[in-house]
Amino acid sequence: MGGNGLDFRHISVLAEEAVAGLNVRPDGIYVDCTLGGAGHAKKIAEGLSESGRLIGIDQDPAAIAAGGERLRGCRARVDLARSNFCRLADILTELQVEKVDGVLFDLGVSSYQLDTAGRGFSYMQDAPLDMRMDPDNRLSAYEVVNEYSPEELARIFREYGEERWGKRVALFIDEARKKQPIVTTGELNAIIAKAIPRAVRREKSGHPSKRIFQAIRIEVNQELTILASTFREAVSRLNPGGRIAIITFHSLEDRLAKETLKDLARGCICSPHLPVCVCHHRPEVKLLGKPILPTVEELERNPRAKSAKLRLAEKIV
Repeated sequence: MGGNGLDFRHISVLAEEAVAGLNVRPDGIYVDCTLGGAGHAKKIAEGLSESGRLIGIDQDPAAIAAGGERLRGCRARVDLARSNFCRLADILTELQVEKVDGVLFDLGVSSYQLDTAGRGFSYMQDAPLDMRMDPDNRLSAYEVVNEYSPEELARIFREYGEERWGKRVALFIDEARKKQPIVTTGELNAIIAKAIPRAVRREKSGHPSKRIFQAIRIEVNQELTILASTFREAVSRLNPGGRIAIITFHSLEDRLAKETLKDLARGCICSPHLPVCVCHHRPEVKLLGKPILPTVEELERNPRAKSAKLRLAEKIV
């Protein structure tokens, strides 16, 4: 697992912009659905008084330990829940919280998870195939790589990695595992390198394994299937004037965030052929400007922020 919470290192992306976007009120209640190293949570807590409250959620026990240490001594009440944020409604109910004033999602993998070799998230380090954000999950990258059919692998490489060579990679994986199980990230890297033609590897921007590893990680942690419903749940729990902030790191996450918020911001949903509105549908949120991107200075400090986007919306009703 990589030690206690004290060595959980993570550089929070778009931290100033996200916390400013939440418009933190000193006596408000705020939820950080992806606690990580508590970088965003710490900034939120700094804006809270003794009557404020911060709720942090993360399925990684190392993140919960680190968050508890980092948030120790905060003036506001702090509640930490080790769970998947898809349980947001249950967690708030368990804490007897009906409505909140802000919810933050910082999606993707933390620097700690990437840099801790034993977690198997990174294609840059040789490690056991794992990729579980919650180490208690049954499904790991090992099962996906060794037990999914070539057709299933090709599908997740296409849908979650947007990898045009995904079908070929799936076939190469299938051939390799017939001889012996694929156990490490290094072994998987070597197979991907063989599957993707050398000329294409030279043309590709970034590491040839990047999209394949992303796809496996998303499948292991079911990252995309829970997003839209959780965003909607978060908005339903906001007080009027409360805000939702969503930081995404790849096009699949961002598309879900964009489409969900856009749908929640829609007014009338009647057929355009009707002369008058009969649905009386009202928008739930208003979108707050265009997506915010990292500054040049932030990218110099933290190259992993390269693909980040921050979307903000405010609850109307």
